[in-house]
Amino acid sequence: MVSRTEEVVSNKLDTVKLILAILVLVVGIVGFYIYAADSLLYRVLGLVLMVGIALGIGYTTQMGQAVAGFSHDARMEVRKVVWPTRQETVQTTLMVIAAVIIIGIILWIVDMILANAIQWLTGTGA
Repeated sequence: MVSRTEEVVSNKLDTVKLILAILVLVVGIVGFYIYAADSLLYRVLGLVLMVGIALGIGYTTQMGQAVAGFSHDARMEVRKVVWPTRQETVQTTLMVIAAVIIIGIILWIVDMILANAIQWLTGTGA
């Protein structure tokens, strides 16, 4: 019973944190455009700072922790991938290019045949 109450309070606090993070982000974006007359460097640095603060606030939520865990797991899976060698990549690319050219030629021939057939049927051919 107590854990349920703590979970509800945590969810409400997480909601407040997410709203605060969104507000910080909106303030950063609005500030970027309000100070359009100032140096672009300062505006971009301010925007990056506000995005960093918003991400930091979002990271403290349960959803932020889940997203961080997911991205960590995704990076671990990418490290497990066996990437093709340069030779395999070049060979596969050349096969795809050849297949595209062959299919293109076949479709071009079919298109010419159908266009001539339609012109013959409608009597619009020369």
